[in-house]
Amino acid sequence: MIQTPKINLYHRDCMELMREKPDGYYDLAIVDVSYGIKEDGRNNHTRGKLAKAKDYRDRSRYDNDSPPVEYFSEMLRTSKNQIVWGANHFISKMPYDSPCWICWDKENGTTDFADFELAWTSFKTAARKVRFRWAGMLQGDMKNKQERIHPNEKPIPLYRWLLENYANPGDRILDTHGGSMSIALACYDLGFDLDLTELDKDYYDAGVARFERHRAQGQLFHAPATQLPEQQKMF
Repeated sequence: MIQTPKINLYHRDCMELMREKPDGYYDLAIVDVSYGIKEDGRNNHTRGKLAKAKDYRDRSRYDNDSPPVEYFSEMLRTSKNQIVWGANHFISKMPYDSPCWICWDKENGTTDFADFELAWTSFKTAARKVRFRWAGMLQGDMKNKQERIHPNEKPIPLYRWLLENYANPGDRILDTHGGSMSIALACYDLGFDLDLTELDKDYYDAGVARFERHRAQGQLFHAPATQLPEQQKMF
């Protein structure tokens, strides 16, 4: 486990961690679980024509199904609010209808990846759209281009936007499927407490190495949402 005053990165089963916590321990859970659509990096070479796709390690066993109902019960029990990426693929496991869905427009252009991704939230506010290009070699902030280490990675500025719009100062954040640990960099930069778990040892090690480099170098991905280029702002 890597621990800083605010960021805890655990190589362990998320269910074990959540069972240790009392009800409502976390202020906000932001999770990007397996969608159950078999999107695990093996299809990258068929996507887009601008450059050769990155060859990720085989993750064929990781996206065969979404988490069981028991996972969502624990995640909802231990957190006061939730943002769940990909919930449109397993909507029957969500506890209730929500007026506040988040739409991330990835500006994918001519690739055959989805044009956008959806997140279910527990908030009672209006639905929102955030635009940030994430199309292979093309990213919304090319001056601070993010090295991708995971086939299902999300951009750090996207997590910054989520935290700045849906978390309050002093909130304790939960991420049960850390993956590339983009959220850890965003939480570190913005000063949020975070408990993150990642079960895959290779991706855990790669994510920890990324976090340590970021911490050593300062705020490498630095621009707050209010200063992002136009395509990254909320619409």
